[in-house]
Amino acid sequence: MIRVLIADDHAILRRGLRQIIAETSDLAVVGEAGNSAETLKFVREQNCDVVLLDISMPDRNGIETLKLIRKERPKLSVLMLSMHPENQYAVRALRSGASGYLNKQSAPMMLVNAIREVARGRKFLTPQV
Repeated sequence: MIRVLIADDHAILRRGLRQIIAETSDLAVVGEAGNSAETLKFVREQNCDVVLLDISMPDRNGIETLKLIRKERPKLSVLMLSMHPENQYAVRALRSGASGYLNKQSAPMMLVNAIREVARGRKFLTPQV
């Protein structure tokens, strides 16, 4: 079972991501976070295999949060999610230690595949990247 933390400041989006993940037998949501502070607290105190991390959060952006996660849990897979096109943030996110980058407009099956790939320790890149 791949344990997933959803970190996004939009409750509706978190619910949608939770629903997509619930429809797969090998994935489980183990927590949700609405900002960077909650994300870091969860990562420090709980176990998960993959963090779905929004690049735009209210208290600290996703790239900064990613760098902090890397310092504390260097092997934890982090899949960046963004409403921004890949050409704006993907390379920056990957250079900062992200395991992958996915646009929020991607198909649900692509999200599931991306989670599985990064959980295996691989990078996930869309053709656009």
